[in-house]
Amino acid sequence: MVNVEGYEVREGLYYSKEWAWVKIEGNRARIGISDYAQKQLREIVFVELPGVESEIRKGDPYGTIESVKAVSDLIAPLTGKVIEVNDKVTEEPGTVNRDPYGDGWLIVIEPTKLNEELRELMTFEQAVEWYREQARK
Repeated sequence: MVNVEGYEVREGLYYSKEWAWVKIEGNRARIGISDYAQKQLREIVFVELPGVESEIRKGDPYGTIESVKAVSDLIAPLTGKVIEVNDKVTEEPGTVNRDPYGDGWLIVIEPTKLNEELRELMTFEQAVEWYREQARK
């Protein structure tokens, strides 16, 4: 874990420029939002996620996250079929604020274009640099 300008970036994850993180778990991918995103949103009060068996496509919205500050689309970092949804974050949205990389994960998918799309995500090292740039803006 590295602290970048007050934001936590974790090793072993891939990151998108739409503030998502991805953890590869065998032939599955666990997806959530970054510490940077949850801190920018501030107090998260509502999370809407797709149902199990839903298809999501990289770059398209797959749900929404609402805070006292704004409503934002959740943008899919990968294409695939949703196989698990974290009901805890829909019941207790503040879980995303408290633990964005742990209990605050959002969905698990079976990616259909993993090798191709993974190359388009940032590695940990690339994400550290990118987050440094974002924090300076």
